[in-house]
Amino acid sequence: MRDLQSDTPAATFAAPAPGALGRFVAVLGPGLVVMLADTDVGSIITAGQSGVQWGYRLLLLQVVLVPILYMVQELTVRLGIFTGRGHGELIRDTFGKFWAWVSVIGLAIATGGAILTELSGVAGVGELYGVPRIVSLGLAGLTLLLIVMTGSYRRVERAAIAVGLFEFAFFGVAWAAHPHLKAMLAQSVQIPFADKRYMYLVAANIGAVIMPWMIFYQQSAVADKRLRPEHFGAARMDTAVGALVTQLVMAAVLVAAAATIATNGSHPALDTVGELSAALTPFLGVAVGKVVFGLGIIGAGMVAAIVSSLALAWGLGEVTGYKHSLEHRPFEARWFYGVYAFCVLAGCIVVRFSPNLVSLNIGVQVMNALLLPVVLGFLIALAVRALPPTVRLRGWYLWVVAAVATVTCALGVFGGLQGIGVV
Repeated sequence: MRDLQSDTPAATFAAPAPGALGRFVAVLGPGLVVMLADTDVGSIITAGQSGVQWGYRLLLLQVVLVPILYMVQELTVRLGIFTGRGHGELIRDTFGKFWAWVSVIGLAIATGGAILTELSGVAGVGELYGVPRIVSLGLAGLTLLLIVMTGSYRRVERAAIAVGLFEFAFFGVAWAAHPHLKAMLAQSVQIPFADKRYMYLVAANIGAVIMPWMIFYQQSAVADKRLRPEHFGAARMDTAVGALVTQLVMAAVLVAAAATIATNGSHPALDTVGELSAALTPFLGVAVGKVVFGLGIIGAGMVAAIVSSLALAWGLGEVTGYKHSLEHRPFEARWFYGVYAFCVLAGCIVVRFSPNLVSLNIGVQVMNALLLPVVLGFLIALAVRALPPTVRLRGWYLWVVAAVATVTCALGVFGGLQGIGVV
């Protein structure tokens, strides 16, 4: 095994305080950041549509996806800690440059869809208050650039967590919706697998939870933070907490939509932030339906924009070999920061002149689901071949992971293809 993250100029991980709690606090970050980013604008719109169209019938799926999400991201933690390398670099060194480029191309496609939906969501919140897109996008782009251009992983991580915590506003939205527990329990076990529209949203929800850029980001962040084997337990706990939080946020949005909009029988098409906010406002009031919901969208969109753009910058650097660490200053790693800046600026420009991109958000999530066989295939193969024997994926747990991944991929791909009329 090579030395941990040789591209990083200096160790970025401070020695944790004694005891399990001190170690957990010191390690906390990559898992929580990537999970807050997981509940991005597209995921929120998907959860809202799920509640509107099907009431609580997709709520159980949010619960089932918690251990699946943890299982996937735990492998990225394991790979990052015990190899010291990012996802793209590890694929390149294990399977060759061709397959590394295949994985990065998939990452680029997913990142492109993500950055457009995130910035469209942020611009949509600005429009709720009459702020022109050029102003809201300009402020968002400048903020995103300033957060990352510090040359410090720790500062980026803390800023991302602070922004992402605005997503907790959705818990207030769900509470104000006053959901009926009896209806929630009854509908959550009613699963119409034969309905193509339902299966399409199943695929969208799976794609909204497991995204290619999440895998690239967390493995690279773990390596950039220089976490070591003694931090493995705390890093897994960080991932578990994040997996639970992100699915609770998704469930909160679904519950709010199901308890309010779905009950009036109108079943509107909620394809934009404005439409979703406007639909909730009559039921929840202006303060909750507009202000609180807007804060949640901004938190979700900004943290996901950071994570997805950094994931692509890391992934390309790991495959091509350019310097790729947040511990380098911008002029020391021009390509790394240049790719990040390009994602942000190009996204702002496209969203400025294409105002209806948020309406594509469910399609973007389904696209993520269609990419799952490649994404999870590489992840499991690396966990079998690239890890040291003591922590390698093997035995009964290998079969469990393989079975869960196969079922998840099958549901995502089948639901997506069925929804678009291919099967």
